[in-house]
Amino acid sequence: MRTLDSAATICGSAGVLAVSPPANRRHEPRQPGELWTFAVYALITIGCIVLGYYQFHAIVLRILAMADKERSIRLLAYLGLFWLGLGFLLIVIRTIFWILYRPAPAATRESAPSLTVIIPAYNEGAMVLQSIESAVKADYPHDRLEILVIDDGSKDDTWSYIAQAAERYPGLVTALRQDRNRGKREALALGFSRARGEILVTIDSDSVIERGALLALAGPFRDPKIGAVAGRVEVYNRRHGIIPQMLHVRYMLSFDMLRATESVYRNVYCCPGALTGLRAAGVRRVLDRWKNQQFLGSRCTFGEDRAMTNYLLDSGYDTVYQRTAVVHTLVPISYVKLCKMLLRWDRSYVREEIRFTRIVWKRPWPTRLMALFDRAVSNLRFPASYSSIGVLPVLLVQDPTITLPVVTTMGAMSLFSVLYFLRSERSMSFLYGVLYTYYSSIALFWIFPYAVATVRSRKWMTR
Repeated sequence: MRTLDSAATICGSAGVLAVSPPANRRHEPRQPGELWTFAVYALITIGCIVLGYYQFHAIVLRILAMADKERSIRLLAYLGLFWLGLGFLLIVIRTIFWILYRPAPAATRESAPSLTVIIPAYNEGAMVLQSIESAVKADYPHDRLEILVIDDGSKDDTWSYIAQAAERYPGLVTALRQDRNRGKREALALGFSRARGEILVTIDSDSVIERGALLALAGPFRDPKIGAVAGRVEVYNRRHGIIPQMLHVRYMLSFDMLRATESVYRNVYCCPGALTGLRAAGVRRVLDRWKNQQFLGSRCTFGEDRAMTNYLLDSGYDTVYQRTAVVHTLVPISYVKLCKMLLRWDRSYVREEIRFTRIVWKRPWPTRLMALFDRAVSNLRFPASYSSIGVLPVLLVQDPTITLPVVTTMGAMSLFSVLYFLRSERSMSFLYGVLYTYYSSIALFWIFPYAVATVRSRKWMTR
């Protein structure tokens, strides 16, 4: 797979990082004849199993021994080991589903349904023009395509770029402008209400799509039960610092591996705003509730993508993932902006996970069982991991030699997870995935507890 090398420039007073559009690439499943790839996978897998087994085995035995001596940590230790066992089972199930996943065939130009692209923008500067251009140049019949771009009361020159695109592509690009900054959800709602297409596609204004993305997104909607289709999100500015490099690997895992797994049982939990296809009929059914959503008495102003996904699932639609619909999005390059992004994500995660506990009972039985197991084990990681923060110092004081096994086990487990990344991209970038494990444990561990404590906050925090 080709990497995304591009020249960066700083655009205007908004300080938006703009990158030359990436070359189009095809993301196909691995071909069975690539024996050398299987050999590499086998060697890495065996190495991870050997290292992981011995280090994990040593830690488990030591924890059990200490738990027998220290009653104060016994319950937490046993709960942690129980969660590790369930977590391993979940990894096995996800891996099987990941292997079974296949993207749906793309729509053809002859059969393509009418489609509306909606791009909300706020203080995006020149980058919004690249986003619009990528939609215009997509391989989709223009007689069945409309592009709505909404300026959400920008204070910079964003509107001038939107107006320029509308003038350049009359009849295709429509420019809409809100009188003041009302938030991304309001901007999207305006686009949804004005759209004429059978399929609605949301694209973030700091993102560009590959040429085949729209036809690929339209493909799964042949099935009338599909309400939303998540696209594949990759990092646009991956060459601009260590943080984007780490996020490149993490995005590949979360936006490909996890969503492919969820797609097999037709329950993708979050169809991302960066690139998602929505059935217009389904959106119209839930639009008012989604637009006026409240949580704990506070109006919801962020997490609109996860919220819309939940509303569609609640309405009886299925949600799937389309690996061949690719978008490249800008990510934070500084620690502060990364924390703001993750805090916003975690707040909406808490809110929508609570909502999903009610929605899951409406899902079909096979999906319901898998979703219940997946969410239960996934969410148990929070009490398990944060309780370990209190137990680990006790263990280290009692037996300092456990430090090396703990550190190496973390590396071994993260090395195992990046095997999924290597299927998509055969590069040394996988090492950034290992680095992210340590980085997040040290520098980002505080974000989720703070998100829980401030879950009612309405701050969008994108600027």
